[in-house]
Amino acid sequence: MKRTFLEDDIAPLATGAWILGTGGGGSPYVSALNMRELCRSGHSVEVIDAGDLDDDDLVAVVSGMGAPLVGQERLRDPVLLGRAVTAMEDYLGQSFRAVMNLEIGGGNAFASFLAAAATGKPVVDADAMGRAYPEAQMTSFAIGGLTMYPLSLVDVRDNEVIVTKAASWKWMERISRRVCTEVGSTAATCKAPRTGREVRQWGIHGTVTQAIALGRAVQKARAAHADPIEAVLAHAGGVALFKGKVVDVDRVTSGGFLRGKAYVEGLGDDRGTRLEMGFQNEWAIAMRDGVAIGMTPDLLCLLDTVSGEAIGTETVRYGQRVNLIALPAPQILKTPAGLEAVGPRAFGYDLDYKSVFS
Repeated sequence: MKRTFLEDDIAPLATGAWILGTGGGGSPYVSALNMRELCRSGHSVEVIDAGDLDDDDLVAVVSGMGAPLVGQERLRDPVLLGRAVTAMEDYLGQSFRAVMNLEIGGGNAFASFLAAAATGKPVVDADAMGRAYPEAQMTSFAIGGLTMYPLSLVDVRDNEVIVTKAASWKWMERISRRVCTEVGSTAATCKAPRTGREVRQWGIHGTVTQAIALGRAVQKARAAHADPIEAVLAHAGGVALFKGKVVDVDRVTSGGFLRGKAYVEGLGDDRGTRLEMGFQNEWAIAMRDGVAIGMTPDLLCLLDTVSGEAIGTETVRYGQRVNLIALPAPQILKTPAGLEAVGPRAFGYDLDYKSVFS
């Protein structure tokens, strides 16, 4: 089914994808502004379902790469994502049928739309994470054991790099991350081309629609002066974990990632307790008084208590009143192969995965 992405879809996509980003994917603010300007200047983007793809159709999987904090200082040009796609087409000697997001989280939810506006291709209503994660091997395509190369990477200085082969998904991550770090820890990428059959089999479907619907639920609650946090929980089947005030943030950009911890003093029913949230671009684990109360791959979402807007790892700051909630993860992330790729140990925590939904 084909449908047109409208200007009225931009704000809810930004809100919903920022929540699904679990702190990462980059703030959608600038990407949403870029998309609004493209819509108003006459660009039109069509959204198609994965089921609309033929087996041999080629799909470009696009994303911004780098540390979210850098993205606040060097604003992303939408032309870059189009260049990443055309660079890959030039290398392959073939054209893509459509583009799709690597991840639905944060600003990267707009990556496919910005690339589509630049290239005239439709966007597939799917991604490869159902959220945001920081590394290449943390995708449904990697979990499925699909080929991880070639990859194109472009930057604002007109550098273009094609990684033609890598020994593994982790090696692809290491090589492309090193290149990204050298060009300033921010770049646009087109990952390994996927066929329509691969997208149907291994993609996480309907995530663009999911993000827009989640954003609309928050908008509706705000308009009705209702609690937007409760609206998110009700709409997405989430669980409330903690409420409090941010009292400290320990944050550093290294190796092309944003790493650190945020500390939250409890309020209301959580008064007298302290929350510690660890992150690598995205929130990975939440510890209350030293005991884990939430962990990847469950979606840990830190939301502004009043507005319900998501708070990113690069935007969290002292004094914010926040609610921590958990949303269910896509099933593929909870398989043995999925947990090896994105479970707590993938982020350095010696813990067995325990879902808040089990």
